[in-house]
Amino acid sequence: MRDDVSVVLGTVGTGLWRSTNGGATWRRPKGKRDKYPWSELVVFALTRHPKDLNVVFAGTHEGFYRSDDRGASFEKIDSAMNEYDVWSIAVDPSEPDNIFAGCRPGAIFRSRNGGQDWQKLDAHFAEACDNIGIPRVLTMTVDPTDGRIVWAGVEVDGVRRSLDGGDTWATIGAAVTPGEIGEGLNEPDIHWMEISPGSPNMVITSTNSDLFLSTDVGESWRTVGVLEKFPYYFSRGMAVKPDDPNVIFVGNGDSNIGVTGAIMRTQDRCETWESMPISTVPNSPIWKFAVNEADSNLVMCVSHWGEVFQSENAGDTWDKSGREFSEIRGIVWMPN
Repeated sequence: MRDDVSVVLGTVGTGLWRSTNGGATWRRPKGKRDKYPWSELVVFALTRHPKDLNVVFAGTHEGFYRSDDRGASFEKIDSAMNEYDVWSIAVDPSEPDNIFAGCRPGAIFRSRNGGQDWQKLDAHFAEACDNIGIPRVLTMTVDPTDGRIVWAGVEVDGVRRSLDGGDTWATIGAAVTPGEIGEGLNEPDIHWMEISPGSPNMVITSTNSDLFLSTDVGESWRTVGVLEKFPYYFSRGMAVKPDDPNVIFVGNGDSNIGVTGAIMRTQDRCETWESMPISTVPNSPIWKFAVNEADSNLVMCVSHWGEVFQSENAGDTWDKSGREFSEIRGIVWMPN
């Protein structure tokens, strides 16, 4: 496995971890926490800065953290999110000072100065929903070609869309209170959202039952047909290959608390799919991916139950790291 990259992992149960040799060895980050050790930090999201490779953002059970040294140390950013679980973080690729954070209880915050100051936005969510109780904004993404278009996926309360950089939000498709637009998006249990740039851009949404695709900014959606094309019904994290938006990876598995998983890849923008060979059968569904423009052929992913996998050939083959963790919620990598 590659030993010239740094990897940062966020877990439930053992906090943050960092490797500077591609996963061969691991250490905890430095930085002061007010009350408890790093091992007790619950990390829900990791996102790297799209321009500055030194900067990594972390969403936790006690708010928002930032690293300016590639994950060697993290410091908490004091904000109104201190009282929230931060489940997702999205940075505008064209204006990286604009950052969005999705939370539980359902809320969206925005920073216009790189995460130093935050404003709660006028986005509305259900107080309670099926299966999980309090909805959580599990995924957020900003359109790479138009920073005014921002997406949020909620478990289990549907999709929210903003067309003005987060000032106002509309509910798209099925939700506890369904939206008036979004024909075809009939599943409110949203797991992940990605955008494949093209003519037109394609929004891809993974749910508990299928993948949904939209090429008209969420006005209408069609399904992929996961039950016919994937080994398992459950889909989770996704990633678009940085230099080729036709290549998209999807994490698959037998259930959210399952015992096996698969890595799915399309090379024609969701028309056909293949299950990629993995050196070891995953112990649970594939949960998150990490890609980076610095080397588009190096792709990393994690299973729900703590395994780390790496591909050096754009997903053709995958090898498992020797180290395993508790439940992993986030992964990013950057060159040393």
